[in-house]
Amino acid sequence: MKHLILYAHPNPKSFNAAILETTVKTLESKGHQVTTRDLYKMNFDPVLKGSDFETFQSGKVPVDIEKEHGYIVDADVITMIYPIWWTGIPAMLKGYIDRVFSYGFAYKHNEQELTVGLLTGKKGLIINTQGTPAEHYDSIGMTDALKKTADTGIFDFCGVEPVGHIFFGSVPAVDDSVRKDMLETLKSKLTSLF
Repeated sequence: MKHLILYAHPNPKSFNAAILETTVKTLESKGHQVTTRDLYKMNFDPVLKGSDFETFQSGKVPVDIEKEHGYIVDADVITMIYPIWWTGIPAMLKGYIDRVFSYGFAYKHNEQELTVGLLTGKKGLIINTQGTPAEHYDSIGMTDALKKTADTGIFDFCGVEPVGHIFFGSVPAVDDSVRKDMLETLKSKLTSLF
């Protein structure tokens, strides 16, 4: 399978970086092809501009977005790895979604004005870290809200089949042995999914 990883964390020494490394190594060890788009390292421009709309309306695609479309088209699986900041997606990744998962490419409207996802046949996985304990987010409904927003609101909306959403809570507060256990959990989940 061909995997596209959309990675959004600015610190190359973060636990998210360890998650990325573990994900790539686990998938490649099983013979999968993996492409990573490290949005911060790429210095991706996340700001949706009026000129982007003008270009789309003229039937063209901005060059930087067209390149990303190619990666998405080529992928069987799209995995997003990012921290939860202020109960949501980091601005860098949100901007990527705003610009790249564009109308006419990722979705359209039919004659009844209903949304039709155009990225069918692909699977989607999300891996998140958070500073808040997972049990707290579960108890206040935040975990379910995050799943609804990303799994349903992004992947399902665009026709991508969500196959998993993994949360690692209390990441800054736990010691390295707990984080190593988290990475082992991740390896097992990836192995069972793919």
